[in-house]
Amino acid sequence: MHVLVVTAVPAERDAVTRAFEGRSGTSVFHVRGAEIHRAGPFDVLAGGVGPAAAAASTAFGLTSDRYDLVISAGIGGGFAGVAPVGSLVVAGRIVVADLGAETSEGFVPVTGLGFGRVLHVPPRSLVRAAAAATGAVTGTVLTVSTVTGSAERAAALLAAHPGAAAEAMEGFGVAEAADLAGVPVLEIRAVSNAVGPRDRDAWRIGDALTALTDAFGKLAPVLEGWIHHDRNDS
Repeated sequence: MHVLVVTAVPAERDAVTRAFEGRSGTSVFHVRGAEIHRAGPFDVLAGGVGPAAAAASTAFGLTSDRYDLVISAGIGGGFAGVAPVGSLVVAGRIVVADLGAETSEGFVPVTGLGFGRVLHVPPRSLVRAAAAATGAVTGTVLTVSTVTGSAERAAALLAAHPGAAAEAMEGFGVAEAADLAGVPVLEIRAVSNAVGPRDRDAWRIGDALTALTDAFGKLAPVLEGWIHHDRNDS
C-alpha cells in the first residue's frame, strides 16, 4: 500500500507522521515542488494553503511515485450541530463552495455558467470504512478560498449545501489533481473551530491536531484492506 497525504501546513503534516512514532522511522526526500515525509505507509507533504497550492503540490507529489490513494488531511471548521470541535469528519462529498459568479439573483456555481465542475465523490466503501475506524462523522466537506467569518455566511453555505459537515481550503484542489492522475481520493478533517464568527479564543487547534494523529494511527490497516480487497466496491 502506498498513500500520498497532502496537508496545508507543516503542523498538520507532523500530526500525521506522529502517528507512527515508535513504530517506524520517518524519512524525508525531495521532489520538484515538494518535500515529502515518509512514515509507515504514508508519504506526507505540506502542500500550502488554499485549493490552488494544494492542487499544484499534489500534482508534483504524484509524479514522485505510484500511489494507490491520495488523502487531503488537516484541521478545519465544523458546522454546528453536525461536527463539534474535536470531532473528525470524513468527506462523503468534496465540494468547492465559492467557485462561480455573483449575480443579481445570488451566487451561481461554475457549473451553472456552463463549464467546470464543483464536486468529487470519494469511493463510498472507503468513506464507510474510514469513518467506522476513526469514529468520524461523514458529510460534505466544503472547499473555500475565503474562510467563513460570520453567522450570515455560515447560514448561506448551509442553505446552499444542506449536507455540509465541515469547511476547509484544500480538499477540492487535492481531488482535482488526484482525479487527473486516475487515483482515488479521500478527505479527512479534524475540527478545530465552529464555522461562523471568528473567535480565536474558542479555537482548539492542539486538540484537533491530536485527533488527526489518532485518526491516522487507526487508518493504516483499514486503508490496506480497502486497497487490496474492496477497491472495486464503490
